[in-house]
Amino acid sequence: MATSSPPVWAGLPLTRPLVMGILNVTPDSFSDGGRHFAPEAAIASGRRMLADGADILDIGGESTRPGSATVPPEEEMARILPVIRALAASGAVISVDTRNAATMAAALDAGARIVNDVSALRHDPAALPLVAARGCPVVLMHMRGEPDTMNSLASYNDVAAEVLAELLAARDAALAAGVRAETICLDPGLGFAKRGGQNVELLRATRRLAELGHPLLVALSRKRFLGEISGETEAGRRDPESLAAGLFAVQQGAHILRVHDVAGTVRALSVWQALNARDDG
Repeated sequence: MATSSPPVWAGLPLTRPLVMGILNVTPDSFSDGGRHFAPEAAIASGRRMLADGADILDIGGESTRPGSATVPPEEEMARILPVIRALAASGAVISVDTRNAATMAAALDAGARIVNDVSALRHDPAALPLVAARGCPVVLMHMRGEPDTMNSLASYNDVAAEVLAELLAARDAALAAGVRAETICLDPGLGFAKRGGQNVELLRATRRLAELGHPLLVALSRKRFLGEISGETEAGRRDPESLAAGLFAVQQGAHILRVHDVAGTVRALSVWQALNARDDG
């Protein structure tokens, strides 16, 4: 098994950690639900993230927080396609955050370049063949069950070993369906079918996950388990916790951070990189 990731993914160099800005065009996402529900507000926010240094914008129209309701693909597309078209027209690298093959296809046609699926292409039977046919970069995330059932499935003997094995099974299913290895990015799915301490244990195993031969995306921004450590109960006030955990993840080999606070993350990473620079002279 390969133990080093490719130098480029989705046309972006992995010589430094990449920042993926979260743009939820939803009324009910756990941290920013409703803030970007109007297309104009979402487009303006996306442009701010780009100006702040985001490498990728991850645009979604369905909340997948625990207990969230399913959104029909038609409604999901109505929410996100105007936003994708506008931001893609300005040259942004856009990821579509969706479990639905129809939404994936429409988003790619509208200018998205990446598919980010919390179900690792398992929710919709048409998703695997679609991504294989399109040849687009894809993020396969670990989750058990559905958003409304996943918390009941958070039972592990060794969370890191089991998540790693289940991620590799999803990866192998994608390869068998014709998805090219170089297009695949993996995400351990912090907060999805994992409870408090399980997330901490999994985050501490970042290096093992980063050595699977694929880029590793870590999405921990403002998540509850960070607040359980710090005592902060309000999701929107957990940016300091998110920065600390994100820097820990990149120190352990994570390639991409999916975040709400793009500006703060970009600045924190610039300091981290400067402190870790080696003088070749």
